[in-house]
Amino acid sequence: MDTTAVLDLMKDVAAEVITPRFRSLADGEVMEKNPGDLVTVADRESEAILTREIGAAYPDAFVLGEELTASDHSAIDRYLAAEHAFTVDPVDGTKNFVHGSPDHAVMVSEVRAGETVRAWIWQPEHQVGWVAERGAGVYRNGERVTRRPVPDGAEPRGATSMWPLRGHSFGHMPPLVGSWVCCGVDYPRLMEGQIDYLLYGRNSPWDHAPGALMVHEAGGWVGHPDGQTYAPQSLVPGIVVASDRATYAAVRRQAGQALARR
Repeated sequence: MDTTAVLDLMKDVAAEVITPRFRSLADGEVMEKNPGDLVTVADRESEAILTREIGAAYPDAFVLGEELTASDHSAIDRYLAAEHAFTVDPVDGTKNFVHGSPDHAVMVSEVRAGETVRAWIWQPEHQVGWVAERGAGVYRNGERVTRRPVPDGAEPRGATSMWPLRGHSFGHMPPLVGSWVCCGVDYPRLMEGQIDYLLYGRNSPWDHAPGALMVHEAGGWVGHPDGQTYAPQSLVPGIVVASDRATYAAVRRQAGQALARR
């Protein structure tokens, strides 16, 4: 499937099984995988269709879905061993979706030989599609996006989904604000300039592989508190997403220790 065809598939799936349920989920259509960890019928149906269609187009690739991983813990091992794989987040920001927030997304990435080579984010309620190919840039609804570095002398603005760190200040940086609690919205907001860095504790491939490629293609940097560059098959916890490499280095110096403890 070419890059446009994958985005079209994601749009079709959202129109078929996600958007019709937005703000109209019926009783019994929202469940808990673990206490506080929600899943809906839209998540499961979206993942089933995306996995089927991508698997049919690439029969030798392993498709790692978030919901598959919740029910089959060996899926991560098969993903890590795969030479060619896809990640699927069928409804990123499920809590937002359940609570009627438009800040949710569908995300897919393609990984070859341990590198993310293509990535897609579709925000159905915002009608915004993000697409990236390694070495070819990142595009928002067909227009190329680049992220300017934080100006010299300015303090970077940060956001996080981790409640204990919200309101924290690191050095002279402004206090951390809450993120959009959806990687499929957080990463795009950084590329659009609404924030300069993001801090995450958890590292799930379906959450970070798509946005990490896009941020790199826009001129930013994604790595871990220890200085290791992000890779889609590394499960090292703690992620710093930054508008540029200098901002990543500054945030890592100031916030890395606190993030490493999470």
